[in-house]
Amino acid sequence: MQGEAHTMVDVQLLGPVELSAEGRAVEVGPPQRRTVMAALAVDVGRPVAVDAVIERVWGPHAPDGARGAVHAHVARIRRMCEQAAETAQEPLSLVRRSGGYLLEARPDQVDVYRFRQRVDQARAAAPADHARAGLLREALDLWRGEPLSGLNGEWAARTREAWRRQHQDAAVGWARAELRHGDPAPVIGPLTGLLGEYPLAEPLAEALMRALHETGRSAEALDCYAAVRKRLAEELGTDTGPALRQLHQSILRGHRSASPPRPEPPTVIRQTAPSAVIRQTELPAQLPMAVRGFTGRDGELARLAAILASAEGESAAVVISAVSGMAGVGKTALAVHWARRVESAFPDGQLYVNLRGFDPQGSVVPPTEAVRGFLDALGVRPERMPPGLEAQVGLYRSLLTGRRMMVVLDNARDEEQVRPLLPGSVGCMALVTSRNRLTGLAATEGAHLLAVDPLTPAGARDVLAKRLGAGRVAAEPAAVADVVTWCAGLPLALAVVSARA
Repeated sequence: MQGEAHTMVDVQLLGPVELSAEGRAVEVGPPQRRTVMAALAVDVGRPVAVDAVIERVWGPHAPDGARGAVHAHVARIRRMCEQAAETAQEPLSLVRRSGGYLLEARPDQVDVYRFRQRVDQARAAAPADHARAGLLREALDLWRGEPLSGLNGEWAARTREAWRRQHQDAAVGWARAELRHGDPAPVIGPLTGLLGEYPLAEPLAEALMRALHETGRSAEALDCYAAVRKRLAEELGTDTGPALRQLHQSILRGHRSASPPRPEPPTVIRQTAPSAVIRQTELPAQLPMAVRGFTGRDGELARLAAILASAEGESAAVVISAVSGMAGVGKTALAVHWARRVESAFPDGQLYVNLRGFDPQGSVVPPTEAVRGFLDALGVRPERMPPGLEAQVGLYRSLLTGRRMMVVLDNARDEEQVRPLLPGSVGCMALVTSRNRLTGLAATEGAHLLAVDPLTPAGARDVLAKRLGAGRVAAEPAAVADVVTWCAGLPLALAVVSARA
């Protein structure tokens, strides 16, 4: 990117919000204007409705003059983009589009997208490839301090926290890549600083302990373990996860290998909290029954498989896929079918909740109820259930540390209903379904978005053949054609008709 730095106008969000032109930072203006800039930049290349900008800047209680203020800020930002573009080969423009605004640029003109590109390229590289460490180092070098520095409000805080988790994951991946190639010394300083920022992050502690041990500083590695264990017990009432405990025992025995241990076979429940907090339970297996007559969706299944494959070997990655589509199009069937297909990749179990985001009776499941259900499935004793959503989410994510679990969040209303239920560490995957396209998860959590369309006529006939029998479908072509037309390619409608036939 160094060769492009002087010919490209870009937006910097991984630190103070700034516009960069010809390698020079351009001050955007007061915090409110910088928030408007960030609110548009996180969706670069996609129109953002004015109401969405207002919500990101002021939250749910915007003042009466918020719309006018947005227009004024946009006008100033547009002029800055135009002035910066006069001498740049890669300009940046801000245009009006269908009730909102569009920041017109390549995604890599926004630093957070460049960060994700480097991380994705690193994950695609083979674990033994020396390029992996270099790509992750480039990604980490894009950070200039606290992201969205100086911006207030719920949206900025939520986005900042999501990006900090991605930063943490990239740092762990970089450290593991360096350790794999026998170069532990350079990672000790950065990891020590990050563990100060994220004192409960076990993957960071694990990587730091390995680096210290490999450089002959085993006593410091054991001190690090003791400090993390104490903080987990005091703040969350949990013990360290199995990966950290196994490394601790390895260091005590004097083993010098820095290779990460292989996952333990899931023969028994992994107890990551003391028995006073959790009870012994079976591995959670909450997925609904497979949908009868599921067929087709080869393209969507292949996309989900590719998303999972891209994260293999990077155990710090939390993969989030958001499946969207109209009612009855088969989002839940697709999610459950694929989750069951890849059960072996998540040997520590599956969590599932129907969030009822579009229930006509209005009985939407709040995050507090959903996370309590997950904690119960993970064995938390009722009398030790922490009060308040924030503490419950902290315990939930702590219990998932060191596990490989699939979390299916079905029928979500919006991003706010989903965020507290996302796993926070090592090897888990969240699969979200919703009628809405959850672009906010893509902008802040780096989610992969997958739209599900109605079945083609051929696909609809395949569903009927699987449910009614190929012979009957072949014998009544006219009736089948009518049913296919009436059902408009919706699997739910086809299932209802088949049940009555």
